[in-house]
Amino acid sequence: MRRREFIAALGGVAVWPLAAHAQQPRMLVVGFLNAGSAIPYAKQVTGFREGLSETGYVEGRNVLIEYRWAEGHNDRLPALAADLVQRHVAVIAATTLPAAPAAKAATAIIPIVFLIGGDPVELGFVQSMDRPGGNMTGVAVLNVDLIAKRLELLHELVPKADTVALLVNPNSAYTEPETSHVHEAGLAAGVKVLLLAAINENEIGTAFANLVRQKVGALIVSADPFFTSHRDQVVALAARHAIPTIYQWRDFPEIGGLVSYGADRVDIYRQTGIYVGRILSGVQPSDLPVVQPTKFELVINLKTAKALGISVPIPILGRADEVIE
Repeated sequence: MRRREFIAALGGVAVWPLAAHAQQPRMLVVGFLNAGSAIPYAKQVTGFREGLSETGYVEGRNVLIEYRWAEGHNDRLPALAADLVQRHVAVIAATTLPAAPAAKAATAIIPIVFLIGGDPVELGFVQSMDRPGGNMTGVAVLNVDLIAKRLELLHELVPKADTVALLVNPNSAYTEPETSHVHEAGLAAGVKVLLLAAINENEIGTAFANLVRQKVGALIVSADPFFTSHRDQVVALAARHAIPTIYQWRDFPEIGGLVSYGADRVDIYRQTGIYVGRILSGVQPSDLPVVQPTKFELVINLKTAKALGISVPIPILGRADEVIE
């Protein structure tokens, strides 16, 4: 073989795989932005993937997911959202209330599917629930409305508790509406509400010390992702100080918390995944009405109740979706 033919042959070998690679379909990329941490949200991420798969998108096969976790530090969210925008993701799933405004501030072009606890109209994310407009739509869990129900349940479980505390993250968008709703519900029930705040692990410990010092009878933990990321610490302190506590998510009674009441968390992440998949298929976010959960869970840990000396009323047991013994 002459030198010129040899070089041409080598060129053909080198070019062929590049050309074949170029013919492969480009993998779509989804940004997943969350204010919490990966481990506490493992089941929810599975639900999100299930929703995507229901619309024909399977992670690693025809879609990639870029996960961004703020680890309970909301101040990191703007930079994480900006990074996803710079990577030109096709859709951003902003799956906590603190993540949604960060995503909104980062882009007005890339579609955003939010999963939030609050009213997206009041928060300025959409024009209306039925006709979102703009580049945002998603799932709205009205956590601030449910918190009044949680106070009611706690009062049924611990009727002698005349003072109930609300543990909040002062840096969270949940704090103001949750505080307002709990105070209103407390007035109606004849219960004094004490507000306690924490933004890090040390302050969580300090908050529980204050509960004991002020002889608070029961506790409501905010739905903010910061507390979900620190659920082990919160549940352990509630047990150590023997404080009856109600939470938003079933994750807490599953590891020893007393009771939770809220939306089926895996299902709302599944719905979020479905909306992301529909947008990947070409549907505009403005054409997808904001949805609300229809499945709510009351989960009671009877072992914890017995340890606290609480006799759970039969009507509450009858309403429970799951009783952990």
